[in-house]
Amino acid sequence: MMTLDINLGHKSYKIYIKRGIISQLGRLLTKTNDEKIAVITDSNIYKLHGKKISDALSDFDMGFIVVEPGEKSKSITTLQYVYKQLLNLKITRSDTIITFGGGVVGDLGGFAASTFLRGIPYFQIPTSLTAQIDSSIGGKVAVDLPEGKNLVGSFYHPDAVFIDPDFLETLDERFFSDGMAEVIKYGCIDDSALFERLMGYKSKKDLLTDMEQIIYKCCSIKKNFVEEDEKDTGRRMILNFGHTFGHAVEKYFNYNKYTHGEAVAVGMYKITKKSEEMGITKPGTHNLIKNILTKYKLPYEIADADNRAILKAIEVDKKNKGPYIDIVLLKSIGDSFIKRINRDDIFMYFS
Repeated sequence: MMTLDINLGHKSYKIYIKRGIISQLGRLLTKTNDEKIAVITDSNIYKLHGKKISDALSDFDMGFIVVEPGEKSKSITTLQYVYKQLLNLKITRSDTIITFGGGVVGDLGGFAASTFLRGIPYFQIPTSLTAQIDSSIGGKVAVDLPEGKNLVGSFYHPDAVFIDPDFLETLDERFFSDGMAEVIKYGCIDDSALFERLMGYKSKKDLLTDMEQIIYKCCSIKKNFVEEDEKDTGRRMILNFGHTFGHAVEKYFNYNKYTHGEAVAVGMYKITKKSEEMGITKPGTHNLIKNILTKYKLPYEIADADNRAILKAIEVDKKNKGPYIDIVLLKSIGDSFIKRINRDDIFMYFS
């Protein structure tokens, strides 16, 4: 078993990475008195893996809260449904919530945990690649508003994260590629060796064989950013590489046409191509990104897109600071920095 410790002073917790760790969950969780567990998941994960977690938690008083899959469930309406189900299960502040699913379930369930009865302890069991390497770590929990993504949220860290790479075996090809966008992001912003390693795999089988190491490397990078800047006001913003334009793309297409990873992939390529043209980024970097996105079946452009209309969504981006917005640029693969620009100049970087 591989482990990482997140140390924040006021809160510390472990990340556990191991194939088949779900079967050991009952042993890893500490049972106290008549503690109840509410498992928040979506209908797809419930059908595929519900019995596994039921069996693992057979010694606990446990109930499921099942929501619809997809970004549409990260809403105030679904959040209200979750609150009602927590009440029906008679969850108290001495009980526990488990989020069991991808990034949507983790964000939604984590935000419910942070606000229900002013805070319930919770654990993350991420089942998608994006969630395993990114969204389950660092305490960001949120729901969306019609005006934009993650506009209502908080920082609320889990008591532990349990990562089982075996769940990736049941991921649809498109959603596996979706998660690879975030893996590629880590290579772009912080680790050129990881980027080269990803380019070197001959097949998906080779990649999956090495997946525990890949997950550990990505989680280690995120751990360092989170410990240095928990509240995302400084260096942690580098983790948003590709996300400014990516979130705008998701919203423009009403979260239906492009997955999160696909939109971020386009954002990474687009900003790097432009910054290279502006003399900020090492020549050839955008082609390296194009090649790796193509290798992992990710888009790098959006055909016939109205960039100005897409960029209107950035007006309510949570990274805005008054008339300014912070964007993440590359000097080269593995070397990134934050640049503050006037929001009126945003089109200059994404045209």
